[in-house]
Formats: sequence, structure tokens, C-alpha cells
Amino acid sequence: MRTPPKGDYASVPMTPAARQQADTWDPSKDGQCQAYGVGGIMRMPGRLRISWQDDNTLKIETDAGQQTRLLHFTPPGGAPQTVSAISSQPRNLQGYSAAEWVRSGGAFDAFLERGAGSPPPRWGSLKVVTTNMTAGWLRRNGVPYSQDAVITENFTRFTNPDAGDWFVVTTTVEDPQNLAQPFITSSNWKKEADGAKWNPVACKQ
Repeated sequence: MRTPPKGDYASVPMTPAARQQADTWDPSKDGQCQAYGVGGIMRMPGRLRISWQDDNTLKIETDAGQQTRLLHFTPPGGAPQTVSAISSQPRNLQGYSAAEWVRSGGAFDAFLERGAGSPPPRWGSLKVVTTNMTAGWLRRNGVPYSQDAVITENFTRFTNPDAGDWFVVTTTVEDPQNLAQPFITSSNWKKEADGAKWNPVACKQ
């Protein structure tokens, strides 16, 4: 959970331009807000608070870096935001996140089609695609992603009778400027009984 030392870029498929930029990082920059953008925030050790801001907006707050993410769902009967509408909005660390529920398919879809019988278990995931962000870091030691990156996340919740409620988020970062291929990671989060351990710490501007 420590900040990797300067030059530790193991497993990140960086381009030469990205490596050159990352090499300018030094330990005095540890904790800067670039590390808490949408490309790296879900890998940060810390806690989340998840709530509905309104009927079509899911809010994720982080105590690490004191960030707020807004996941935007298309209202029933509405149309998704266009690329031009999204790009006309001011950029920020968390960008614009378009969200949708994705069914598992297979047996569940077959049940919906036949409309009878006992339904199989309902499960699926939350898919989130984020664009229009400011540039940031994939790791706290300055591994960069650009403002033109596309970040796709899939959130899947599961419950274990012994271990409790969890979700896993799989993140794919596509950024030809800084990555030779998509960079894929996954992180696990466990639901706590209450917010007693919530401890927001702001990032450094």
C-alpha cells in the first residue's frame, strides 16, 4: 500500500513518452491530486460512501483524496448524452461517467422471453465509461494518463456467507498516448457495518 519508488513501472505497458514524463516525478509530489483522478482512485487504499444523488445519478465519495464521482444513468425514455455535449462540459479529475446496468444474459434473458416458470438468479454488473477528464496518474509515482483516455469500469457485487458483502471493480484504461495496450486492473471492496472508520484526507493541489 506504499507509494512505489520512482521508476517502478512494473506491469504498466507504458509508451516511451509516458516513461519520460513519469521519470520527472519525485517523492515531494507524493499525495498530489493527479493520483486521485478517475484513472487511479479505485486502486487507492481507503473507503467509499455510495449513495443516490438523485434518481439518475449514483454518487461515490472517497476518503482518500476527498474525491466525489458522479455516475450518470440515462433517464427512462431519455437519450444518452452526446459526445459533443460531454466534451463541452468543464474537465475535472473525475471526468464524465456514463453508467448502465448490464444483465448477465443467458438463462435470465430466456426467462424474460418465455414469461413463465421459476426465474433463475438475477445478477449482472454496472458498466461505467468515463471520458472528458483532466490528465492524471495511474499510480502515485507519476505514471501518466492523458485527458483523452477512455476508462471503462465494470462493478460486480457478490455476497459470501462468511466474508460478507463485497464488490469488485475491473478497470480498463485505453490511452494510446501513454499506453501501448489497454491497462487492466481489478480491486475488491468490502462493505463495513457503519461509517465509524470514515476519515477523509484531502489530496495536495
